[in-house]
Amino acid sequence: MITVGILTISDGAAKGERQDTSGETMRTLVTQLPEVVISTGAIIPDEQDQVSATLRVWCDEKHLNLILTTGGTGLAPRDVTPEATKAVIEREAQGIAEALRAISLKYTPMAMLSRGVAGVRGRTLIVNLPGSPKAVKECLDYLLPVLPHAINLLTEGPREH
Repeated sequence: MITVGILTISDGAAKGERQDTSGETMRTLVTQLPEVVISTGAIIPDEQDQVSATLRVWCDEKHLNLILTTGGTGLAPRDVTPEATKAVIEREAQGIAEALRAISLKYTPMAMLSRGVAGVRGRTLIVNLPGSPKAVKECLDYLLPVLPHAINLLTEGPREH
């Protein structure tokens, strides 16, 4: 069983001013994988401390296998998801972030503005995705086939946390 957390980072969605369509897109696509359970989800504002704290709890206390974030990866001053993620991860998975940017560049040159990162904390894989539903779908269509293998690599052996 792969346990997943979906974290939407958006000031507008956190205030209820806009719908969380990117998070909904993630839920729909991720549950197409076999043996996936979305264990938790949240919508929080673009506050670095809050993002980092949520990631830590989901990794260290909920022991999720995978956390997917959407939003906060651009160049705007409030886009702090990469910084919050880097503060939490123990090892970067640069190939994932590079591959997601590369696939996104096939659809739009705006992808070069994405600063999303991917990495591991304990036995949890964290991947930052862009904030638009279209970009989430494009990235997940590319990422989903490798996730079961990545999670298997992380979950072999006893848990350290």
